[in-house]
Amino acid sequence: MTVELIPIPGIPAIVPGDDLSSILLGAMRRADIELRDADVVVVTHKVVSKAEGRIVEAADDAAYRSLVEDEAAEVIRRRGDLAITKTHHGFICANAGVDRSNTAEGTAVLLPVDPDRSAHRLCKELEAKTGTDVAVVVTDTFGRVWRRGLVDVAIGVSGLPAILDLRGMPDGEGRIMDVTEIALIDEIAAAADLVMGKADNIPAAVVRGLTARGDGRATDLVRAADEDLFR
Repeated sequence: MTVELIPIPGIPAIVPGDDLSSILLGAMRRADIELRDADVVVVTHKVVSKAEGRIVEAADDAAYRSLVEDEAAEVIRRRGDLAITKTHHGFICANAGVDRSNTAEGTAVLLPVDPDRSAHRLCKELEAKTGTDVAVVVTDTFGRVWRRGLVDVAIGVSGLPAILDLRGMPDGEGRIMDVTEIALIDEIAAAADLVMGKADNIPAAVVRGLTARGDGRATDLVRAADEDLFR
């Protein structure tokens, strides 16, 4: 299987109320990208959140910290201005996903209220406008326990299983796998970020060549508290 990563350049600044599906399709047309069946459209939460009006004032650091407190369902750890939090979605991330990058001075962007629902709505709009059978993954940038650096992960999905469950299947040597579950949509998110880039102002990409289809939710990846060995 060969997977192709196609950046979608030329997406303008998104403002509340924008028709994101039409904007994405317009940028694709200008870049001579035509959606095909089984394509996965990957978009950063930032453009989704902006279109949904999830932009709030954050005039200074104190206001920003207050927003983090409001958006966090639980503060797990603190170190200086950094808070490791659990969001109301169940995600464990820094500062409840409240982001001041790539937004107007004095503002911050919050996570979508329901990223899976946002992904589903965008997916259905793209399908209706193009006549194709596609999937959508909405991403954010998270740190990882015990590892330096950041990576894009999926916080919303439509048209794909969140996890490929290989338990009960034989491995290459014929041994039955007992615990192998592949975080498919996280792998898609990380791969797409290779051609999007934080400083290049390309908040969307098409991932082509995958065959997996199904109905999953990004919250399927949230580990239950009784399975969590880090808290």
